[in-house]
Amino acid sequence: MRYDFDKLVNRRGSDCAKWDEAAEGVLPLWVADMDFETAPCIVEALRKRVEHGVFGYSLVPETFYERIVWWNLHRHGWDIRREWIQYTSGVVPAVSAIIKGLCQPGDGVLTFTPAYNCFFSSIRNNRCRLVGFPLTWSPAEECYSVDFQALELTLSAERPRLFLLCTPHNPSGRVWTAEELTRMAALCQQYGVIVLSDEIHCEFVNPELGRRFLPFAPIAQQVGCQWVVTNAPNKAFNTAGLQISYIVCPDESFRQRIDRAINDNEVCDVNVFSFLALQAAYTPEGEEWLQQLVAYIYEGYRQFRQTLKAAFPHLPIAHLEGTYLAWLDVSSLNLSSQVLAEQILSHQQLWINAGELYGQPGFLRVNLATQHTRLEHATRRLVEGLEFRV
Repeated sequence: MRYDFDKLVNRRGSDCAKWDEAAEGVLPLWVADMDFETAPCIVEALRKRVEHGVFGYSLVPETFYERIVWWNLHRHGWDIRREWIQYTSGVVPAVSAIIKGLCQPGDGVLTFTPAYNCFFSSIRNNRCRLVGFPLTWSPAEECYSVDFQALELTLSAERPRLFLLCTPHNPSGRVWTAEELTRMAALCQQYGVIVLSDEIHCEFVNPELGRRFLPFAPIAQQVGCQWVVTNAPNKAFNTAGLQISYIVCPDESFRQRIDRAINDNEVCDVNVFSFLALQAAYTPEGEEWLQQLVAYIYEGYRQFRQTLKAAFPHLPIAHLEGTYLAWLDVSSLNLSSQVLAEQILSHQQLWINAGELYGQPGFLRVNLATQHTRLEHATRRLVEGLEFRV
């Protein structure tokens, strides 16, 4: 079956954070959700449940766990045991509960910067100490890398309790290689650091990259590194509003502490639609829809990159290996990226995010997960916003 991702969906007036917070006429490409209708198999599963008409307290069924196990084995070659899985209401609550459960106030939590902005608040809210490790940016190669010698020095000096890894990485768009993940795991094993791997963007890998997403856990198990993974269908299937995520943890004592933190944070209950959506998504029908979506998004990225490069050949744009979030280096403009984003919003009516939000001034993040016609309009507005400053 062919799916129509060109269909324009009017999200205004639907209490949509992305669109209803934006003034009329503004194109919002900021928060990381998509403008596409979710997979029909999910809509049908939810429609049937709505027709039942009773929405009382719910039990998460065994099929929820079965679908997670099947999907990860089928999609990513990762064999998860049923007893390793816990659920909560979202990946951010999961990250927060894991930090709370496995760390003590004052413990260091290392994360690569730039970083997804909620990582900063999750670390701070649990009274832990941020250990920000800057990735190495090469404007010439338009790519980030890890200085592993510097990383080892940081681990040795700071002795963090936990390493909060984002894979694929938001906002840089990196999809870490097997070698990189193995070196991360080996260093964390050497220095006794637990790795918390946030893999919510794992279904978005650029087909032109020539390699697949690699879950961190199998690599960590080979190395002997302690690990916890959190994931959800929310990004891949545009179901963030349904609020579900799952945690995978092989260590029983860790699971008990995480469970205690989930309950302490009172994010132990999920709604009936959330787990039904996951069960419908993690199916062959859901996968067929997803594969077409990924191809569509990266075609949009190619057009976006081509248009910007034609206008500004020397403007570095991080190669989008994964996620649907473009990352532009505007540091040569000698203007705060926060000010630049505000000017583009004011004059071009395009809402994008400044790098300051992610701990790296001088960059702009653009959400590409929208219909190609909207993305073309947005790209033209971005070009207009930059052409007077380049």
